[in-house]
Amino acid sequence: MDRERPDSARLRLTESFGGTLPRLAGVVGWPLDHSLSPALHNGWLRRYHISGRYLKLPLSPENFKAGIKLLQHLGFRGVNVTIPHKEDAFQIATRLTEIARRCGSANTLVFGDDGEIFGDSTDGTGFCENLRAHGVALHGRALILGAGGAARAICAALMEKGSDVSIANRSVTRAKALSAQLHGLRHVSWDDWPSHLGAVDLLVNTTSLGMQGAADYDWESALSKARDDLSVADIVYVPLETSLLRQARRRGLRTVDGLGMLIEQARVGFRTWFGKDPQADDATRRALLGALG
Repeated sequence: MDRERPDSARLRLTESFGGTLPRLAGVVGWPLDHSLSPALHNGWLRRYHISGRYLKLPLSPENFKAGIKLLQHLGFRGVNVTIPHKEDAFQIATRLTEIARRCGSANTLVFGDDGEIFGDSTDGTGFCENLRAHGVALHGRALILGAGGAARAICAALMEKGSDVSIANRSVTRAKALSAQLHGLRHVSWDDWPSHLGAVDLLVNTTSLGMQGAADYDWESALSKARDDLSVADIVYVPLETSLLRQARRRGLRTVDGLGMLIEQARVGFRTWFGKDPQADDATRRALLGALG
């Protein structure tokens, strides 16, 4: 995609849709094998009888900026942004929501007709809506694992709701940078974070640990230090029940998987690109579970 001349690429894309471009959006990331976003958005498009397509768009880090510019030229209305591009998406945006500016990352880009790129961060609000749906209080003490784009958004959203938030990240430099960016956010040592589980109400994994094909962690040992009323959330959704959630369930802890967050954070983009506020209901979740196989 990145090597093709923009005008030629647009013509070829138009021809592939029979001469008329539908409303187009997609998800960019590297890699994208795990993404359920196409199943989610295309399912909504079918449900609401909207002429549109939502595509999976693998884009390597070195090609991110050029790829986004090309997609804009091709007539895409915008994209969702996933690992590892959320901070780069923040940088490329010409206009940002306040929450995106505060957390320094963007997971939703909207392309304007005038060349403007509007950046938003919906991960945090989507995460909080998913917690609320599972009966988890949003104003307690939370420990977040990770300091990437999703972690930034989740920390900012939880702090906005009144939570007392700490983070642990393998890179101390990134953890300190995020703490400096979000006033009031504390960081604890990655090697020592399990010892803090007796003093928090919520544990959130925003890292790739436990994701299909990624490294994992000795969650059983870590959770042995947790309170009995700890809630445990994982934003990974492939697999749906990560090893963290499995160990938490075995301990009798309340667990929240990442599928609800995926659904909730996607609604803003879909509404903007396709003109319809989609339902985050049981039918949507069932459809995604079917896509998971």
